[in-house]
Amino acid sequence: MNAPQQNASGSASHSTTFFLLATAAGIGLSIALILFGGGAPSGSVPSTTGDLAKAQRLQKVGSVTLRAEQKDRPLANGEAVFKAQCAACHASGISGAPVFGNAAEWGPRLGQGFEALVQAALHGKGAMSPQSGGQFSDLEIARGVAYMANAGGGKFDEPEPAQSN
Repeated sequence: MNAPQQNASGSASHSTTFFLLATAAGIGLSIALILFGGGAPSGSVPSTTGDLAKAQRLQKVGSVTLRAEQKDRPLANGEAVFKAQCAACHASGISGAPVFGNAAEWGPRLGQGFEALVQAALHGKGAMSPQSGGQFSDLEIARGVAYMANAGGGKFDEPEPAQSN
């Protein structure tokens, strides 16, 4: 074998040896991290009772929403609130929402009274998330409830703002 052939085969064996050592080191490091404190990657499902307990201690328990009071704009009427915030579910009955204008679906709810309907809208009920604290004031949400309930057979007045003295 001449010198160039010998160097080429020597390089190939060094590359193969380096590759095998690097692969073994990577596998060994991965095993060591999993066994000695690295654990599962961040964001994965907890795998032990300790991980589960830690996740439960750190879970979100509430939230705070800050919004500016928009006193300069006129109050939205019930129809505008319905179209902007309620129609997505109540137009078609998604997730059991009573369909707008369907007296049979609204009838049992109307028997609960206007205040109960407003509280359900503001604080959420079933699949409906709380509507309070969003784009519209609580009074505007109540106006949307009156609009929907009246379309389903109710006889509620659209709420007006309290008169200031």
